[in-house]
Amino acid sequence: MECVPDSFDDVGQEVKKEPVVEGEAAQHADPEHNVYTRFMKSHRCYDLVPTSSKLVVFDTSLQVKKAFFALVSNGVRAAPLWDCKRQCFVGMLTITDFINILHRYYKSPLVQIYELEEHKIETWREVYLQDSFKPLVSISPNASLYDAVASLVKHKIHRLPVIDPLTGNTLYILTHKRILKFLKLFISEMPKPAFMTRKLEELSIGTFDNIAVVRSDTPLYTALGIFVEQRVSALPVLDDKGRVVDIYSKFDVINLAAEKTYNNLDVTVTKALQHRSQYFEGVLTCYKHETLETIINRLVEAEVHRLVVVDDQEVAQGIVSLSDILQALVLTGGEEGTAR
Repeated sequence: MECVPDSFDDVGQEVKKEPVVEGEAAQHADPEHNVYTRFMKSHRCYDLVPTSSKLVVFDTSLQVKKAFFALVSNGVRAAPLWDCKRQCFVGMLTITDFINILHRYYKSPLVQIYELEEHKIETWREVYLQDSFKPLVSISPNASLYDAVASLVKHKIHRLPVIDPLTGNTLYILTHKRILKFLKLFISEMPKPAFMTRKLEELSIGTFDNIAVVRSDTPLYTALGIFVEQRVSALPVLDDKGRVVDIYSKFDVINLAAEKTYNNLDVTVTKALQHRSQYFEGVLTCYKHETLETIINRLVEAEVHRLVVVDDQEVAQGIVSLSDILQALVLTGGEEGTAR
């Protein structure tokens, strides 16, 4: 599911190149600033489905604890949920669910989180979603990548199951990272819109007002509360001068399951980050004076989900995410910023 191949030679079918439109009238009808929108509309979700990839599916009768351990052991971040009674997929189990369970039921290091130890997935969904039930958001393999981006942005989700409408089977999980990497492969073959060479501050892409952050000594439980309440995917860790020294992402929370240390959420964020299981190369940053093209290249090459915008003193000023970039490139054609 999270396994992205080194190249897209193994996608489900041969990639179609952007059709050549001739004539001045056609150029005026299709201005360069919409080139990425047109590219996405001319390719299907099926184009991104590899011939072989890992897909983990959970039955809703599985215990929550075992499900999260399974995510860790399989190296994936989310799994579609199958309801055997209804004989269909009903949702996704993600790290966000793990965070919500921990934050909702944690009492103290001395009290075991019974709900995590004993609840089944279906029980958790009934308890947590009773007042806010939302149907599974999915997409057909024949739908355009433009529709996929629009769905990801509209529903504020990070994973979009591609489900075959004939069989009802989940074929793949689309992510922002996968879509942007696919686009990047063909960017050099397309006309370069003027906004690609403009500075980030001119385009107003990203979040710059009241960004969610934590300090080195912030308790882990407090950080989880920020994830829940502000629905962000990562928290820059700042020192006393506001400089970025680390970053705590939702994915880092799964280490609590891997290390079985989720029963003590009173430790600091810094202490929790010592349990990182994957290699960490440091916080990836960018500056407001850098061009959009430079920022996209850095995101794709580093295979990260976001960059922290800093000033010359490394003081945090904002966040630019893959969602921000795709929204600007595909949905607004670079004309409107996504700053907030």
